[in-house]
Amino acid sequence: MDSCGILSVDVKQTDVIVAALPVQDHWLPMSNLDLLLPPLDVGVFLCYKESLPHEESVKIIKKSLAQVLAPFYPFAGEVVHNNDGEPELLCNNRGVDFIHAHVDIELKKIDFYHPDDSVEGKLVPVKKQGVLSVQVTELKCGGLVVGCAFDHRIADAYSINMFLTTWAEIAQSKKISCLPSFRRSVVNPRRPPVMNTFYNTLFHPISSIPPQTSHLPLDPLISRIYYIHAKDINHLQSISSSNGNPKRSKLVSFISFLWKIIAECDDDLNTCKMGVVVDGRERLNYTNSFSMKNYFGNVLSVPYGEAKCDELKKMSLSRVADVVHEFMSPAMTEEHFRGLIDWVELHRPEPICARIYVKKEENEGEAIVVSSGQRFPVENIDFGWGKPHFGSYHFPWGGQTGYVMPMPSVKKNGDWIVYMHLLQKHLDLVETKGREVFKPLTPLYLDL
Repeated sequence: MDSCGILSVDVKQTDVIVAALPVQDHWLPMSNLDLLLPPLDVGVFLCYKESLPHEESVKIIKKSLAQVLAPFYPFAGEVVHNNDGEPELLCNNRGVDFIHAHVDIELKKIDFYHPDDSVEGKLVPVKKQGVLSVQVTELKCGGLVVGCAFDHRIADAYSINMFLTTWAEIAQSKKISCLPSFRRSVVNPRRPPVMNTFYNTLFHPISSIPPQTSHLPLDPLISRIYYIHAKDINHLQSISSSNGNPKRSKLVSFISFLWKIIAECDDDLNTCKMGVVVDGRERLNYTNSFSMKNYFGNVLSVPYGEAKCDELKKMSLSRVADVVHEFMSPAMTEEHFRGLIDWVELHRPEPICARIYVKKEENEGEAIVVSSGQRFPVENIDFGWGKPHFGSYHFPWGGQTGYVMPMPSVKKNGDWIVYMHLLQKHLDLVETKGREVFKPLTPLYLDL
């Protein structure tokens, strides 16, 4: 690391990895749900305390990457725009940019609590072209980090999880457990599409959003990674489910606790928004031969709630959990996703974005989105030298809306790893008001 505490990365070699089997050039249209995503790249990284000799490990990763790109060929393509200005995926086996790098530091010395310094553009590559970029970074004393950056318009977290699991299975010559399906017809709009103005509250055509006033300074958002003990998650769930309430999920309980913390900001904004990313696969599951569990692409909606900060402060955690449940519930149905697909169809080719990601007025309250990473299969991503000692998503997406993703700890003891990308004032609250729950990630916790 340099004198500023930022990792210094030495790039040893760059390559382009193409699918091991020939791919016939063809177009794969974006679904209406894909079109809800702006051109953002998402990062994910996996840390291995030990591996095979580095050259051998890199060889295995490159060979298995070429093999996994055959069934997951969209990751070897590129996004282009059609005559209507809409993005489309050209499956042309352009390939994946692959970086082989070295960092002269042991895994236990890397400061994952401050991922902006240690991960961003260091262990997770900056994607320049194509849909997916991969970086393998050798560490001192035999450790290894595998980092990926992918275009969110092509895949959601569920899809990249499927890819990572299959990649590891191929590396170990195991039977593939879940081949992807690109059957876009399952998320086609109805004919005729049904207009429901309810979605006007959740999503907006880009043209309806006023341009940001350039003279207003924008505070940067900062990334941090914390851990939460299982007992503290269970305690939040117990409190959220008190006073005769139905038993709330751990995620709803976590969201409610975080919302109350953020409401403590002493500024001039009267309201605070909380959004939740909902995966629609279970809602759109079919009873015939096709199951959405194999579907590759985006199947997401972002319902949100807005409340006055003073009221949130006064509410019990169980009452806040009621509010979270109320705004999430409409998005937990098949009709919600069918209606959303129709709504996008009726606005095409106008680009769309989620309402919570945009401030339409200067004095609008702060907003945060929580996306559950509980399906992150860290323990399954074994390339042949053991499961990762640590893994996390990394999404400093560049907007003014905060982003939080809780994931399971690789310890498999019920603990959570929580990636946060928030304003400094919100992180300060997390570490004061929430200090009994949120613990800064340390090498000691990771057993490094």
